[in-house]
Amino acid sequence: MKSRFVLLRVVMVLLALLLLLLVGDRLFPLPLQQVEPARVVVAEDGTPLWRFADRNGIWRYPVTVDDVSPYYLQALLTYEDRWFWHHPGVNPLAIFRAAWQDITGREIISGGSTLTMQVARLIDPQPRTFSGKLHQVWRALQLEWHLSKREILTLYLNRAPFGGTIEGIGAASWTWLGKPPSEMTRSEAALMAVLPQAPSRLRPDRWPLRAQAARNKVLQRMIDYQVWSSPHVEEIFAEPVWLAPRQMPELAPLLARRLIAQSPQQKVTSTIDASLQRQLEAMAQGWKNQLPPRTSMAVMVVDHTNMKVRAYIGSVDLNDDSRFGHVDMISSVRSPGSVLKPFVYGLAIDDGLIHAESLLQDVPRRFGDYRPGNFDTGFHGPVSASEALSRSLNLPAVQLLDAYGPKRLTAALRNVGLRLHFPTAVEPNLSLVLGGTGTRMDEIVAAYSAFARHGNAAQLRFLPEQQLEQRALMSPGAAWVIRRVLAGEAQPQPDGQLPAVVPLAWKTGTSYGYRDAWAVGINARYLIGVWVGRPDGTPVAGQYGNASAVPVMNQVSNLLMSSPRLRGSVLPADPRPPSVSVASICWPGGQTLPVGDTNCRQRRQSWIVNQTVPPTLLAPGQESLSGIQQPVWLNAQGKRVAADCRSARGQTVTLWPLPLEPWLPPGERRASRLPPIDTQCPPLRLGNAAPLLLSGVRDGQILRRLPGQPLLTVTASVQGGQGSQRWWFLNGDPLESQQGVMSRVLPFEKPGNYQLTVLDEGGQVASAAFTVR
Repeated sequence: MKSRFVLLRVVMVLLALLLLLLVGDRLFPLPLQQVEPARVVVAEDGTPLWRFADRNGIWRYPVTVDDVSPYYLQALLTYEDRWFWHHPGVNPLAIFRAAWQDITGREIISGGSTLTMQVARLIDPQPRTFSGKLHQVWRALQLEWHLSKREILTLYLNRAPFGGTIEGIGAASWTWLGKPPSEMTRSEAALMAVLPQAPSRLRPDRWPLRAQAARNKVLQRMIDYQVWSSPHVEEIFAEPVWLAPRQMPELAPLLARRLIAQSPQQKVTSTIDASLQRQLEAMAQGWKNQLPPRTSMAVMVVDHTNMKVRAYIGSVDLNDDSRFGHVDMISSVRSPGSVLKPFVYGLAIDDGLIHAESLLQDVPRRFGDYRPGNFDTGFHGPVSASEALSRSLNLPAVQLLDAYGPKRLTAALRNVGLRLHFPTAVEPNLSLVLGGTGTRMDEIVAAYSAFARHGNAAQLRFLPEQQLEQRALMSPGAAWVIRRVLAGEAQPQPDGQLPAVVPLAWKTGTSYGYRDAWAVGINARYLIGVWVGRPDGTPVAGQYGNASAVPVMNQVSNLLMSSPRLRGSVLPADPRPPSVSVASICWPGGQTLPVGDTNCRQRRQSWIVNQTVPPTLLAPGQESLSGIQQPVWLNAQGKRVAADCRSARGQTVTLWPLPLEPWLPPGERRASRLPPIDTQCPPLRLGNAAPLLLSGVRDGQILRRLPGQPLLTVTASVQGGQGSQRWWFLNGDPLESQQGVMSRVLPFEKPGNYQLTVLDEGGQVASAAFTVR
């Protein structure tokens, strides 16, 4: 009976103790969630790029047990806690041994703390007193209660102090050894295992002899407990300990800031190639001294086979405030200059407006109030589509966009992720193809992937787990043709001579006022984006794409293609799609004509898509003027006659578009191309059927004199018409002399309404009413 009573009391005491433990656990939970996590962004191979410390300035590189070298785990557990996998958090034998050693030695010889107790001290620091020790024991028991051994070990791996602001074996390995903790050698593992005992006193860069002695102590214990064999360890004893001063990860800071803002994870793994990033950042530092003051630079490299972002330089120098180094120019909205032109040409091919050698008109034109010019301020007359794109001529691009539609282009680009930004209440207009809009480098580079991915524009992948997403922007044939044009391979070649691996294709851009200089390149494997300019938008005279951005792009491309990472690998090929073929076409009509046809004034070889050979694209208004196909009736002598004349036979003469006349040799102009007139039976309409066009001033225009200037000078000119004589009238009054001139300089002293009229020999009249203020 008495034994039962004793047993009952024991059970009650145990239950009370258990209840007390439960209550204590509820009242004083483990402070695991109270520690603000430090965060780190790493490259795809795990190399730290940039760290974001916690509020105390501590940074950690999160690791798991599987991420750490087995050598380190062996050294750590053998030296710190051999019975870690077996004790309940507290090792009584170790505590008694440590107490006896401390008493007999009259000094602290060993601590007796288990690894679990060290974790308890790390997560809930307490003073080194008897009560503090009891608190530590309590936390250790809680840890063993709530967590598994691997979880407790993981806490130690990520919280152990390694000196200064470094915590955890992951951060320590990268900082001291420059390698992931999984690659530690035995010697390094032994050093890292003992370093947390006195991080400041054992710093290997300052006190290498102390660090070596501590390491050797660990090595000796590994021999004593037969964890490592003597031959292995004896070799390590002779190795001196010397490590370079610790280095914090400082790569891709602006990308790290971007990714950390989008992800809640403690460790964010990016797609960056750490080696390439380091090389390009060094290259950017080299370019920094060659840039004008306050000018920055941005570079982006993307592997277009999988759309992984391999390098990201958002500014030339993060720490240079004079160059606004903290501003990420890759994600900033800037004027794209001419880098949107390839999309216009590719979509125009798909729309059946042009082929690669279509005749376009690089001539002065006005589109409403918009009058674009070329970068070199000149005009080149008749040009092919491929030449206009490769030379980045503005007027042909505007002509194409006018035919395709700016709203339609904007919608097509937005559908694949390239957003164009316009001022409030401003709709997409023709200026966008010359930089009259805003967009971002990362979206431009992503859209350019369409030329390397068979017409599909894919989204950038900043994280390895991101899925590859793409949408069709243009046909594979159009994308292939545009890429070949940009690579300098516009002229068709037989498949046997055409390289399957496309050389570097690129496009430049310069925004209005020399504010933004662009170069976007596509080589066999990578997309390269380069921007140079001032982040505050201040113009920099003489800064343009070819001079400022192209040299950087070429250097990046050469570095990529000569990189060891590509040695032995097969470069991606871009063979000619089945939809692309070669056609022999004729200017000025733009279509195929048989050999010997007199309307074939220039024969050219062109890439065509889907067997489509569109005629020459005419500008609005040119179609109503009989275009370039002029019907005539000829008699037996080959002279022009009326349609009802005897033996008249119909024929069509293909003429060059009228605005190209000044750039044509005399034998190709309308007066020479049309047969002479038979005076016995002349056609009802004499002349060359060329309309009389007045330029320099337009109907309804309001002209204003410059402040302080007494005169307003207007230069007016005419094209077309019949004969060599022109008569000029201002408000009905003939202008004196020089009736035959094709242009006049007119000074206006007084404000008022004016009408300028020009008359040719055939009676055609061209006029414009305007106002001078």
